[in-house]
Amino acid sequence: MDHPLPETLWAPRAADRARALGPLIAAAADRIEADRRLPPELVARMHAAKLCRLMLPRQAGGEEIAPAEYLRTLIELARHDASTAWIVFISNSAALIAAWLPAETATRIFADPAATIAWGPPNACIADAVPGGYRVSGRFDFASGCRIATWMGAHVRVREPDGSFRLNQHGKPTIRTLIFPKSEARLLDVWNPIGLRGTASDSYEVADVFVPEAFSATREQPEARREQGPLYAFTQQGIYGVGSAGVAIGIAEAMIDAFAELALTKTPRGAPLLADDPLMQAELARGRAALSAARAWLDGMLEEMYGRAGHGGPPFGIEDRAMLRLAAVNAIHAAVGVADRMHKAAGVDAIFPGSPFERRFRDIHTVSQQIQARDSHYVAVGQALLGRAPPSFL
Repeated sequence: MDHPLPETLWAPRAADRARALGPLIAAAADRIEADRRLPPELVARMHAAKLCRLMLPRQAGGEEIAPAEYLRTLIELARHDASTAWIVFISNSAALIAAWLPAETATRIFADPAATIAWGPPNACIADAVPGGYRVSGRFDFASGCRIATWMGAHVRVREPDGSFRLNQHGKPTIRTLIFPKSEARLLDVWNPIGLRGTASDSYEVADVFVPEAFSATREQPEARREQGPLYAFTQQGIYGVGSAGVAIGIAEAMIDAFAELALTKTPRGAPLLADDPLMQAELARGRAALSAARAWLDGMLEEMYGRAGHGGPPFGIEDRAMLRLAAVNAIHAAVGVADRMHKAAGVDAIFPGSPFERRFRDIHTVSQQIQARDSHYVAVGQALLGRAPPSFL
């Protein structure tokens, strides 16, 4: 069979496939920024390389790769364009729901090789339980990747026919994920932020949409997964943290490389060549050490956890989930700190649009505002380390 794409896109390792797309992604970066969308030709290449199916179960046509390889793949993509990496991260995070859906439902949703799911975070919206499923109305925001999605989702509380809320195992209103065709939603073109502009993280509205029971699941019960591979011993929220960290690390690594290149040619007024300035030499070394240490800890933890997960083993408990969360948020914060130092060290070269620093600075500070980067994660992990974790800790 003749392939229209480079043979490297069929490399066994996902990170190698991502690397092969690097020149195309870099060439499209300005267009992605301006259009607030990924170009169709890039999306087609991403699907050909199966980059949106890395976390999808093999039974549903996915790759089901190890989380450490997933981290490396996102880092590689983010080195070229953060918005592209973010959409791959979000598409894969949503695909994880397939492990909790009936097999026939997952197969139907992902029958199209270009199928992806997009959704926004839970809010005050409620779904009414009705015979055979649910009815949902409302507006949802921050649906990254919705412009390339084929299916949409909604995370909602469930109101029973008697007016009471359905409760989870902790006695709190459960959050159930409902999945429906994109045609059932009305997308709202509202995404115009300072960074990650190409993610098209728009809002959407649904009006009295019926969702069959088989097209729903909950992310609150890791033990209820249907798929038993070691990947699915990780919670979906844990993998979300890994994905966000991968994007942040990739941005910061690109800024380190950009500064190293600039240092060989820039001589600030009244100062030596940056490459000959001991302060800049030390700054570059400190940045590389901080980022590499954070990346290595997260990567090593993923390798170790995956290695002992086994097939059909129980989902990871509170201690493992807490440490993974800590490694992920630490990596995000380390990446932001390094990016800030490289931006500062580059001086005025970093302040103009089109520089190797300006867009990445905006992108990584947009990542830093997202839920996975919250300082409150340190509180939750500290509670877990002291045996005081809330029962809903994810």
